[in-house]
Amino acid sequence: MSTTVITGSLGLVGSESVRFLSEKNMQVIGVDNDMRREFFGQAASTNWNLQILKEEYTNYTHWTADIRSEADMEKLFSKYSQDITLVVHAAAQPSHDWAYQNPAMDFTINAFGTLNLLEMTRKYCPKAVFIYLSTNKVYGDRSNFFPIVEKNTRWELEDTHPFFKHGIDESISIDDTTHSLFGVSKTAADLLVQEYGRNFGINTACFRGGCFTGSMHSGTELHGFLSYLMICAMKKKTYHIFGYKGKQVRDLLHSRDLAEALYAFYLNPGMGKVYNIGGGRFSNCSILEAISLCEEVTGNKITWKYEEKNRTGDHIWWVSDCRRFKGDHPKWTPKIDTHKILNEIHQGLRKRL
Repeated sequence: MSTTVITGSLGLVGSESVRFLSEKNMQVIGVDNDMRREFFGQAASTNWNLQILKEEYTNYTHWTADIRSEADMEKLFSKYSQDITLVVHAAAQPSHDWAYQNPAMDFTINAFGTLNLLEMTRKYCPKAVFIYLSTNKVYGDRSNFFPIVEKNTRWELEDTHPFFKHGIDESISIDDTTHSLFGVSKTAADLLVQEYGRNFGINTACFRGGCFTGSMHSGTELHGFLSYLMICAMKKKTYHIFGYKGKQVRDLLHSRDLAEALYAFYLNPGMGKVYNIGGGRFSNCSILEAISLCEEVTGNKITWKYEEKNRTGDHIWWVSDCRRFKGDHPKWTPKIDTHKILNEIHQGLRKRL
C-alpha cells in the first residue's frame, strides 16, 4: 500500500486530501498540531476533525507533530521512508494580519517548515511526489494595477484585457509588488519547492490558489472568509469588510475539486511545476455578492460594518486561469460552483455549531 504524508491534515485542504486519498486505498499519515487554535483562538480549532477522520478511515494515522521540528519530521520520515510516494504539504500560517503581528513565527512555519519537509523528502523518499499548497499572494498586489471597472456589486477587469476571458495566468511577475509578510513567507517556500524539483530531480509542484473553501473549513475573521461569513449569517454576528467597497472579487475552489487536482498531478507529475489553481470564471464572487447569497441560504439578514483601509497585499480582483494545469491534466475540471459551495458550507455548519 502506498503511503502519503499530509501536513495540516485537520484543516480544510488537508482533511479533504485525507478523505480523498484514503478512498484511493492509500495509507495516509496526517501531521497536525492544531496551530490554527493558537493563531485564531479556540473557535478556529481544527481538533474537532480528528476523531471524525479516525472513525471514518482505518487507514489514517495521526501524528501530533510540528513541521518546523527536525526531530519530529526525522522520526516520521525515517519510519515510513521509501514507502512514502506522496507528500501533500498543506500546513501553514495562513493570515496576512497574523503575520504582521508575528513575522518571525510566520516565516519559520511557512518557509523553514517547508524547507524541513523538502529535506526529509530528499533524504528518505526522493522518488515521492511533493505537492505544496502555495498561494496567489506570491504575486503580491500586482493585479490591483490592472485596468478595473466598478460594477454594481463587484469590480471587474476591463473586457479588453488579455486576462478577462480566462483569468490571471502564471506569466505575471512576483517582483516589484507588495506581498504582505505572509506573502513573502509563502513565496520563499514556493521558490524552494521549485528549486528542489529542478536541483534534486524531485517531482514537485506549487499550486497557487486563491480562495479554497468547503464545509471542512474552521472559518475565522482573519482567514476563511466564506465559512466565517456563513457563521456570521447563522449566528447573526456582525461581519467586517475591509476596503474596496466590499466589491473585491475572489474565485472559489471547493476543497474536493482541489483534492482531485492534486491526485491528478500525483498520477502524472513533473519537476518544479507551477500552477495557478482556483474556481476561475466557473466559480467566483465579490464579498457583497457572497453576503447576498449567504442571506439567501440562511434566511437571515447579515449586519456588516465597513472599514475603508484594505488589508495589506489584498487583491481587488482575482480570477485564476487554470489552463496550464488543464493542459497537463486535461481530465480535470472544477465541478462545484459557488451556490453549491455555500449550501454545503451551511449544511456542514448546521451539524457542527
